[in-house]
Amino acid sequence: MSGVIVAVFLFSPEVEGLKNLTRIFYFHVPCAWVSVLAFLWSMAQSILYLKNGKFNNDAAAEASSRIGLFFCVLATGTGMVFAKATWGAYWNWDPRETSIFILLLVYFAYFALRMSVEDPERRARYAAVYSILAFFTVPFLVFILPRLLFSLHPSPIISKGGDMMMDPKIKIIFFSSLAGFTGLYVWLQNISTRITVLSNRKEEI
Repeated sequence: MSGVIVAVFLFSPEVEGLKNLTRIFYFHVPCAWVSVLAFLWSMAQSILYLKNGKFNNDAAAEASSRIGLFFCVLATGTGMVFAKATWGAYWNWDPRETSIFILLLVYFAYFALRMSVEDPERRARYAAVYSILAFFTVPFLVFILPRLLFSLHPSPIISKGGDMMMDPKIKIIFFSSLAGFTGLYVWLQNISTRITVLSNRKEEI
C-alpha cells in the first residue's frame, strides 16, 4: 500500500483532461471493489451460519459487513471529491450516486437490525437472512441500475479503445492498488472477526 501511494503521486501519468484527478481513480475503484467483496463474503458466512449454526460464521459476517460499509463510505467520499472537481457539486443525485446511497441505507439497516434484537441466536439468524437478501441488491445497484440510466459518471475514463487498454504505468499501479486493498481487507477481516468472537465469549462469561 505504501508503494502504491508513492507510485500514485510520483510516477502515475496524468490522463488528458483529468490532470491530478487521475489519482482518485487508484483509490475510488479499489474501495468500491472491496465493499462488493466484503458484502459477498458476509453473505457467504451468513449462509454457513444458517447451515451450521456456528457463531464464528455470524461474527465473520458481521465483521465483513462492517468493513464493506466502511469502504462503501470511502468510495462515496472519493466519488464526491471527483464530482465536485468535474461537475461543480459534491452531490448531483446521478444514478450512480443514488444507487450507492441506497446501498448504504441497506447495510446501515443491517446493523440497525442487529442492535434491535437482544437474543444472540435470534439476532444472528435474522441478520444472516437479511445479509443474504441484502447482497442481491449489490449487483443491481452497483452494476446494473447505473447502466440502465443516463449517468454523468465516466465509464470508462482511463481506457483508450477498450476497458483494459490502459497506459502500462496506469495498469501496473491500478492492479497493484487493487491487490493492496484486497490484502488490506483480508487483514482487517481477520482481525475484526477475532475481536468479535472474543467479545462474544466475554459476554457469555
